[in-house]
This record gives sequence, structure tokens and C-alpha cells, in this order.
Amino acid sequence: MAQAAEAASAKRRGRAAKDPSMSRDQLLQAYRDMLLIRRFEEKAGQLYGMGLIGGFCHLYIGQEAVVVGMQACLEPGDQVITSYRDHGHMLATGMEARGVMAELTGRIGGYSKGKGGSMHMFSREKGFYGGHGIVGAQVSLGTGLAFANWYRQSKNLSLTYFGEGASNQGQVFESMNLAALMKLPVIFIIENNKYGMGTSVERASASRDLSKNGAPWGIPGEQVNGMDVVAVKEAGQRAAAHCREGLGPYLLEMRTYRYRGHSMSDPAKYRTREEVQKMREQSDPIETARKSLLEGGTTEAELKTIDDSVKAIVQEAADFAQQSPEPPESELWTDILLEAR
Repeated sequence: MAQAAEAASAKRRGRAAKDPSMSRDQLLQAYRDMLLIRRFEEKAGQLYGMGLIGGFCHLYIGQEAVVVGMQACLEPGDQVITSYRDHGHMLATGMEARGVMAELTGRIGGYSKGKGGSMHMFSREKGFYGGHGIVGAQVSLGTGLAFANWYRQSKNLSLTYFGEGASNQGQVFESMNLAALMKLPVIFIIENNKYGMGTSVERASASRDLSKNGAPWGIPGEQVNGMDVVAVKEAGQRAAAHCREGLGPYLLEMRTYRYRGHSMSDPAKYRTREEVQKMREQSDPIETARKSLLEGGTTEAELKTIDDSVKAIVQEAADFAQQSPEPPESELWTDILLEAR
């Protein structure tokens, strides 16, 4: 009995490093990508505090495993669309940290030439179709992307992210109905970080299992440990295979957690410091991956090399953002009208 329990415990500890769904090299890459998002967001928070980022700033710290795990399931031509908490999604799709940071600081070197900020950044080359400020609005757009894939008879799919706070919006259910009716290749991803602005999901949703929200339309769903990048990838692969086989949409409820407030202006007094600290200590996605890598034979020196590389990328992005000039007044008149012929 004791030997069986010890073997099971060892299996759990080394699962991510040894699981065939994610090789050591893939887990190393996932660790690097999650760390890049974490360090980027920490730096963005610093720049916001210095007054270099205006408007709203919604940080993704704590939720990194969701986008990194899901991105590992995509193929060229797939699309990603999300809400306002979007910096992590941009970096996960491969958008350059310097371009994202420059846009956040309103500089000409940004992805939208400094005119859009956090919620108006796009990259068709990377398949990123924006972070959207209107709660739930991107779900209709993501369904539209899936409709385009269906219409063109491609095997591409749309990853459509939204939070638990948006999960009961009417347009979300309308989108699910259309996607199920037409068997559109879209993965609906609820990033349930437990708090919609300042309200816990328990106070806002009668459902205690958001993965069943698509059940009225026959959409299969799963609850996933969104703090475990390997678990996210495994669920994402199942969902992607379902969509690519022409079986219609799939719903994933990612059970995750944000460490910071809803935005930089949110003191987060609706939860205790002990709650946040407990999540950091017991469930942090980066530390979980780090431990698995070390138990699987990766050395501290290898991880330090990755850490140093990520820090250099983020510092260069911050330097570039501050050195890049503000857009000239003439930019007010560009990219606002498309003349069709």
C-alpha cells in the first residue's frame, strides 16, 4: 500500500516533465513563455505607476498557463481573440514585447502606432484579432472568425477567450447557439479567475460549473486546472481535434486566478491577502512548471539562462518604449478610412 502511494505521488510530481503530451523541450518553452508574460506584466505595472502608461491597465499575472497551454495546440492560420486582459495573449501568439510595450506607452513604435493602447492592438500576421473592452463583445467576433473558417472550408479554428464575468452576457449565448447550429470551429474559453471586477463568481452566477453553459445547445465542455500548463494543453488538444473534425464548438472553463486587482486602479479589498498568498504558494503555474523541470533533470543553470534572457527582453522592451517618440499629429488622420475600389 505504501509503495503504491509513493509511486502515485512520484507520478504526480514528475507528470509535466515526463508526460508524452509535453516533452521536456516543450515544457521548457512553456516555462519561458509564461515567465516572459509574468515579467512583462510586472514591468508594465511599474511603468503604469510611473505615469508612463495611461488609461486602464489589466494585468494577467497568475493566469499565464492558460494562454501558453492553449497556444501550443494551434496551427498556422488559427485565430485568437480576447477581452481587455490581453497582454499575455499577445505575447503568447508571438507578438514582440517591444511593440506591445510601446503601444501601452502610446509611442509610435507600438503595434497601433501608439494610438490604440491596451485594448486596440492587433496582428493579423500572428493571428491575434484584438483585446476588446466591451464585456463579451469579442465572443460574437470570435464566432464570426470561426464562421469565416467554415465558409472557406479550412481546418483553422478560433480561440475565443472571455471571463466568468462575461459568461452570462446575452451575446455569449447567442454566439453559442449560432456556433452549435452551424457546427462552427470555435473553442470558447472561459478564463474563470474567480472575480469579475470586484464580485466573486459565486455572487454573480447561479451555475457552479461554467463548463456546462453550452449544454442547452449540445456543446461539450470541460473544467480544466488553468494553473497547470500541461493540463491546459491536454484539454486544448481535445477541443482542437473536436473542432477540426467538423464536430462544432467546444467549451473550456479554465479555473485560474489573477494575483493583482481587476485593473491597476483596483485595491482588491474584496479578498484577503492570505487567499492570494495561498494561491501563489500552492498553485503558481510558473513554479509548478519549474519544479517539474527540476525533477525531470533540468538544471538550475539552464533555468537561470532562461530567466536572464527573459529579463533582458523585457528591459529592452521598456527601454524601446520610453525611447520611441510619440506619434506625430498627422497620425490622427491615418488608418481611419479604407477606400474601397
